[in-house]
Amino acid sequence: MKEIERLKYPTGRFKAPKEYTDELRESFISGIEETPFYLRQAVENLDEDQLNTPYREGGWTVKQVVHHLPDSHMNALIRYKLALTENEPTIKTYKEDAWAELEDYVTTPVDISLNLLETVHIRWVILLKSMSQEQFKRKMNHPEVGIIDLNWLLAQYAWHGKHHIAQIDSLKERMGW
Repeated sequence: MKEIERLKYPTGRFKAPKEYTDELRESFISGIEETPFYLRQAVENLDEDQLNTPYREGGWTVKQVVHHLPDSHMNALIRYKLALTENEPTIKTYKEDAWAELEDYVTTPVDISLNLLETVHIRWVILLKSMSQEQFKRKMNHPEVGIIDLNWLLAQYAWHGKHHIAQIDSLKERMGW
């Protein structure tokens, strides 16, 4: 694996499972449930200079990564609700890189986003645990990916949290923090 690829994707790129079982869904839901804890642990005791350090050259700062996660996961929760209440809705995408340049990513203390992520995940996990196998098969149209179901989205977001936490952890390891 090339160095830039390893820095961008320390857990590897997302690969959707070929099939989804109840056990696999439970594992993904547990991963989503644990993400806020592991993110908080990853940034615990980092000072402002460390929080403003990019996880790789040309990449987001640790602070931007922290603020990105609740933004992304709030969108995921809304996407779930749309797919559960509408017939194959087309979801709205957003420009993650542009959001990361907005002032709230620069000046908001990371605790605000850590708390927001915890709250969003509580609601999201309650919803996920209430869903049937049939509900996880509900579909949406993602303009950048195509037609996907809620199983795929569950796997993708379980990976997403681990992916960004691994970016922070690998930076801390390289920097000796």
